[in-house]
Parts: sequence; C-alpha cells; structure tokens
Amino acid sequence: MEFWKAAPNAYKAMMAMDAYLHESVDIALLHLIKLRASQMNGCAYCIDMHWKDARAAGETEQRLYGLDAWREAPYYSDRERAVLEWTEALTNIQDGHAPEAVYHAVRVHFSDKELADLTWAIAAINAWNRVAIGFRSEAGSYRVRAHG
Repeated sequence: MEFWKAAPNAYKAMMAMDAYLHESVDIALLHLIKLRASQMNGCAYCIDMHWKDARAAGETEQRLYGLDAWREAPYYSDRERAVLEWTEALTNIQDGHAPEAVYHAVRVHFSDKELADLTWAIAAINAWNRVAIGFRSEAGSYRVRAHG
C-alpha cells in the first residue's frame, strides 16, 4: 500500500516532525536513536535506512555493529549511553513506565528542550517502525538523500 498517498496529511505531518528533528537534534544522536529503536522493533526497512544514513553522516561501522550490545561496547560516550537507555526504556514502554533511574540519568546530560526533542525523536521512530512493519515496506531499496 502506498500509505503516503492514502493518508497524505498524516504523512506530511510525520515528515514535518522529521524535518524539525533533523534541525534540532544532534545528528549523530538522532541516527543512534533511530537505528537502536528500529533494531528493537525488528523493522528491517528502517534498520537498512538508518544504517545507510548513519554511515553517510560519518558514523563508523564498528559503532553501528556494536549498537545492539552498546552496554558492553567501550566506544559510546556517557551521553550516548544515556540516550540509548532512554530510547530503550521508551521503546519498551509496554514493560511499564520508564524507570526513574533512567530518566534521572538522561536528565544529567540534556537540557529540558534537548530531552523533549530526543523524546519526540524516539516517539517518531517508533511510529515510523510501526508504519513500515504494518505496510510491509521492503528493506534494501533505500538510497541516502541529502537532508537540508
């Protein structure tokens, strides 16, 4: 299904959110959020897309390969670890509320606006994952395009 044609206003709203996030969130963090949530949700289309986008933005293969085991990998900063833990907590929200300890840990590294934007980024990628999975978007065909 061409969901963007079936509900064009919803699609435009999601694209506007993405445009906002690309202007307001550190791009390296945004790529980590999008890829980690997509891994957790098992969204092959989004994993393919965000891996390619992260590489095009300069992310290393080592950090991408290690993302699924970020807790054990030594090459993520405390700031990145806080955001990855926040991403996991909000993506796994069916397990209950985001733990207080995770919330307090991420607050140490980010301002109110930054944390709000990061949280919107997590919410958005979870929505995109559900749309891509629901409408059976096929992985492998995505090509990186310039953002700006």
